[in-house]
Amino acid sequence: MRRQWVLIGSIVFFVCLAAARNTFGQASGTVRGKITLADQGIPVHGVDVRIVELGETAESDEDGMYQLEAVPPGTYHLVAHMDGFRDAAAKVVVGASSTVTTDFQMSLVGMREQITVTASGQEEVAFQSFKVTTTLDSVQLAENAHTNIGEVLESQPGVAKRSFGPGTTRPVIRGFDGDRVLIVQDGARTGSLSSQSGDHGETIDPLSLERLEVVKGPSTLLYGSNALGGVVNAITGHDHAHPGARGYLTGVGGSNNMHGGGNGGFEFGRGSWLVWASGGGQRTDDYNTPIGEILNSESRVAGTSAGFGWFGNRGYLSLSYGLEDARYGIPLGTELPEEPQAGEEGEEVVDLSLRRHNLPLRFGFQNLESALDAIRVSLNYSKYHHEELVQEQASERVGTAFDNKQFVYRTTFDQKRAGILSGSFGFEGFHRDYKTAGEEAIAPPVKLNMISLFALEELGSAGGVRFQFGGRFEQNRYDPQELRSRTFNGFSGSAGIQIPLWEGGNFLLSYSHSDRSPALEELYNNGPHPGNLTFEIGNPDLKMERGNGIELSLRESASRVRGEANLFYYHIGNFVYLAPTGEEEDGLVVADYSQADSRFLGGEFGLDLGVHPNFWVNLGLDAVSAKLIDSSTPLPRIPPLRGRIGFEALYKGFQFKPELILANAQDDIFATETRTSGYAVWNFHASYTAARQHLLHIFSVNAFNLGNRLYRNHLSFIKEIAPEIGRGVRFSYTMRFF
Repeated sequence: MRRQWVLIGSIVFFVCLAAARNTFGQASGTVRGKITLADQGIPVHGVDVRIVELGETAESDEDGMYQLEAVPPGTYHLVAHMDGFRDAAAKVVVGASSTVTTDFQMSLVGMREQITVTASGQEEVAFQSFKVTTTLDSVQLAENAHTNIGEVLESQPGVAKRSFGPGTTRPVIRGFDGDRVLIVQDGARTGSLSSQSGDHGETIDPLSLERLEVVKGPSTLLYGSNALGGVVNAITGHDHAHPGARGYLTGVGGSNNMHGGGNGGFEFGRGSWLVWASGGGQRTDDYNTPIGEILNSESRVAGTSAGFGWFGNRGYLSLSYGLEDARYGIPLGTELPEEPQAGEEGEEVVDLSLRRHNLPLRFGFQNLESALDAIRVSLNYSKYHHEELVQEQASERVGTAFDNKQFVYRTTFDQKRAGILSGSFGFEGFHRDYKTAGEEAIAPPVKLNMISLFALEELGSAGGVRFQFGGRFEQNRYDPQELRSRTFNGFSGSAGIQIPLWEGGNFLLSYSHSDRSPALEELYNNGPHPGNLTFEIGNPDLKMERGNGIELSLRESASRVRGEANLFYYHIGNFVYLAPTGEEEDGLVVADYSQADSRFLGGEFGLDLGVHPNFWVNLGLDAVSAKLIDSSTPLPRIPPLRGRIGFEALYKGFQFKPELILANAQDDIFATETRTSGYAVWNFHASYTAARQHLLHIFSVNAFNLGNRLYRNHLSFIKEIAPEIGRGVRFSYTMRFF
């Protein structure tokens, strides 16, 4: 902790030093314009217009007018955003002392521009990013409502779901699971334990988010060595001030599992000040399949948050508090003769209850007119508690309890662009205090301290050839109670080039190296772990994983065509996996955490074709193959080849989207797995959006598994007793005022 406080003190020193520097800048320009509703010409109030490269934002007024001042000369991407509308984008060239006029028409239909903050730490157009990114906004999250983010993201390219029932689902990215996929909220680790066990879930309610971002590939430079597979960032927003009030109210309801819930929130701004609050939740009952009801598969999630912030031209400060609470059952399958009673034989009924308190503080300085353009500081404390509840007769007892306290600090220094050079550097660390007690307390109390230094630089300018390179040094120190401590020092680095091929088309080639420290459970677990269906034996002598990856991407973005093809190959030395010994104990397969070289090979393909401005064809395909190199043994829970064929018909505020999801059989299986058959599932989505100057209404309906197909998820630990959900329909309504 002493080292951490020294670093925090250094933050204050650097902030004061940078803020004190003041030099004369070159003459700047102005960007302004008017925003109207397409086909109606009505001015739209409350639209955020942002210069992506600078992070500067203006809001349209009652007359639809916006203005961005003090814009340094250069070429920028301008994006107009409001939830419920399709983002409008434009490229502008700003000269010294010039005024550029750019008008936007907000449309309910058409191609959706994506903005990401997760790929580089600053906002950028996803098409221009060096990483492969996917973004779902709040409207899409409401239309695809679920109680957890694993179910929400399952249909995205390159993303599957690991599950031990509906409440436990967690994203699997390009075949990577557990500690190799990092889930963060507003860029900070959530502090949950979903990576440690197949039956652990996340507490985040998707309905409470402004957007959900997925970055695929080894995004280790900004977020850590355990982001080898990718990063999932749950973004709550509240990052700039605006005058007046805006807010939302969302409700969902559905058949099959009696899905119901809602969420609401508001922001109120005056001058540079902003206050906000939100709250809500969702619940489901046991779900039905073509062969019957899956008992004890209910789930619920709830949460509330509130905060305030000051956002000035030269700095900002925000403080908020959030409470998240979730509970879900561990499914028993489709048959249970009678409710288990104390002292009688029968299936054990187990529910998991999760709660997380979160306190983030963020502040920074910007527009410094020095070598540094901005300094951004984030401090985040989370307290996570998790109980496994065993139901006996009319009562329940705590079988195992988990506690995980975490303090994360992060400081980023953004450089002012100097010619074709731009970038950022900084440091990050966290202190983790992990304890568990009870029947499945198979790891000792452990304290973990991580500290890292990182830098990410870019050469080039918008529209030309661009190079990106960077590195991250990271140290992880484990201090377990009554066991040997371990310290791991690793370096990660990447280099990439982006080459424009034609207007709207580019090619990317990148190389990355990543050192991953073994996870806590891989080092110190020792005992029965039903959540992974194994009797686990950790190995405190594990070495660091060393991965090398190559990725190629081809992208096209035009008025009637949008497509992306990605190919990747990772070689991972000392890959950590659970190796079965052939023995059993406590009815579980005994497995050691072992190491061997592995390789991951695969890709994603997506293509949206505008046959007509109001009729689009949507195609998608993703695949991954992962094996141990020496033995050619397939790794466990690797998703099968999957394809998507869909259509999108648009008329004024109406949208109709039928789709067919196809999955191949998974025959490349690990020693402890069984084959999973392929399947074809029909879904249908329809929505209607009514827009006014200050109000937006969105009605949607989703019909899923229309053919009531019996199918199973290869990444489910309990696929034999719990197939996927059968036929159902889900309705949602969202109202937004601005």
